[in-house]
Amino acid sequence: MCGIVGAVSTRNIVPVLVEGLKRLEYRGYDSCGVAVHHQGQLLRARSTSRVAELEAQVIGDRIEGATGIAHTRWATHGAPLVHNAHPHFSPSMTDARIALVHNGIIENHDELRDELVGHGYTFVSQTDTEVIAHLVDHYYDGDLFEAVKATTLRLKGAYAIAVFCRDEAHRVVGARLGSPLVLGIGQSSEVSERFLASDAMALAGVTSQIVYLEEGDVVDLQLGKHWIVQRKGEGFQNVQREVRTVHAHTGAAELGPYRHFMQKEIFEQPRAIADTLEGVEGFVPDLFGDDAERILSEVDSVLILACGTSYYAGSVAKYWLESIAKIATQVEIASEYRYRDSVPNPRCLIVTISQSGETADTLAALKHARALGMPHSLTICNVATSAMVRECELAYITRAGVEIGVASTKAFTTQLGGLFLLTLTLAKLRGHLSAEQESQWMRDLRHLPAALQGVLALEPQIIAWAEDFAKKDNALFLGRGQHYPIALEGALKLKEISYIHAEAYPAGELKHGPLALVDSSMPVVTIAPNDALVDKLKSNMQEVRARGGELYVFADADSRIESAPGIHAIRMPEHYGALSPILHVVPLQLLAYHTACARGTDVDKPRNLAKSVTVE
Repeated sequence: MCGIVGAVSTRNIVPVLVEGLKRLEYRGYDSCGVAVHHQGQLLRARSTSRVAELEAQVIGDRIEGATGIAHTRWATHGAPLVHNAHPHFSPSMTDARIALVHNGIIENHDELRDELVGHGYTFVSQTDTEVIAHLVDHYYDGDLFEAVKATTLRLKGAYAIAVFCRDEAHRVVGARLGSPLVLGIGQSSEVSERFLASDAMALAGVTSQIVYLEEGDVVDLQLGKHWIVQRKGEGFQNVQREVRTVHAHTGAAELGPYRHFMQKEIFEQPRAIADTLEGVEGFVPDLFGDDAERILSEVDSVLILACGTSYYAGSVAKYWLESIAKIATQVEIASEYRYRDSVPNPRCLIVTISQSGETADTLAALKHARALGMPHSLTICNVATSAMVRECELAYITRAGVEIGVASTKAFTTQLGGLFLLTLTLAKLRGHLSAEQESQWMRDLRHLPAALQGVLALEPQIIAWAEDFAKKDNALFLGRGQHYPIALEGALKLKEISYIHAEAYPAGELKHGPLALVDSSMPVVTIAPNDALVDKLKSNMQEVRARGGELYVFADADSRIESAPGIHAIRMPEHYGALSPILHVVPLQLLAYHTACARGTDVDKPRNLAKSVTVE
């Protein structure tokens, strides 16, 4: 979602700020801006276009400064208009003293707004962020650090903020609660610098020395030094945070020969799966952490918490965990879990799934589960330094690499890879995996990259289908068993990037309502692996044909489903048993991608969506 970059330096920092925003574009945004301290005044540029347009504006207006902040905004409070874009100034543009950017949502902004209006402040935006800027100005009495600390005591909700003051050159203050923020320590001996960012990637090429700020931290950045305090009740205490060396992937965002990042990331999946499984020689608890054997041996059930695509990965894993590891498994949408009464089990393993490791709803659900008395937690995550990894006892780090496209592809399949390793590890610990079965699963996993290459070779046939789909307004996706979540994921991908309304159902549910939607204008995508349910699925397909529906079937080679009038079939290279969901999702990704291309939508940055959802 929103991105923050800030800096204190002795050089013109604007190019660093703008480059940092470019590195955060993949998170999704609908406006952007930058503000700097220049010769005792605040300068600002904002845009509702892309960062490249903001950069041109900055150059044209000759905006320079050694202290500054920058932001990409994904609209929550207030439409994506220039006057709602960050940074926000206080008290006004003509006499601005405070400049501030903010990620998150302030839940008590209405009452604070009324209070500040009573103090004489004028609001020029509809954002909750402007409340924070005015509140900092209200508390300011010559010390920005103290003003920000006082402000955070008044805020309810989630925030990461960066703020500087006209009256204090070479000083930026940051604070976080429920939204990520990192401190970067400049490494040049000639330039004394400190940086703030919502993601260490924003600082790639500038510094590799990163401090991950914790909940309730307030940080004071000055030339060559910084201080961190953490909120304790209604006060603060000094804290020390570990400096970590983080090498962000500066070359990971190169498009290469591909048309879009999403296409590139779809075709990176064989390598991503191979990297995720690299070094796995057996299904042992040590894969998940030093204390994993004790923890995994103590649990008697699994609760999976995730959102969006990650939730569908967890839904597939439920089939695996219960059928292979014989362990009771529940999957919850993280944004719903903590708002209902549930029955805690102290011996349950909480499994969170997140691409970024910063998903606000999933982090909150994890903390809620722990508060209920369930201490054991494990995360499947793509970012080793993320909040999710730090919060959980155990972790399996997928190695998908940086994913730029908002619609997740390789992060999803590598999550499935990590979840399958967890399944087999629990199966072995619980006595449900023989040595012969372990060897066979290992062979199957090692063959996965080659099997994925075979699926990717189907792209020309899928492009032909996409031309038909591009003319449609609706689509149905059908699957059974462990492929029902894959149908859900396929429908999500199509609606995310092509804006075609798509829904997914278990195929057996057709006659219980969705069949009313089927006619000749409704394409019905069917996932047809040659498993125990294939004959049942064929009956469901006949229900569609009897109503004049057009079937588009991804069928295993030996499922005996052929193209015929009203049935379009693409044959998958091979049947892959329990691992089949990892293969069957790939043609659905390609179908969504090429349909979106045919419709001319913004594939990598679909409207209204963000890559990393860091607000509730």
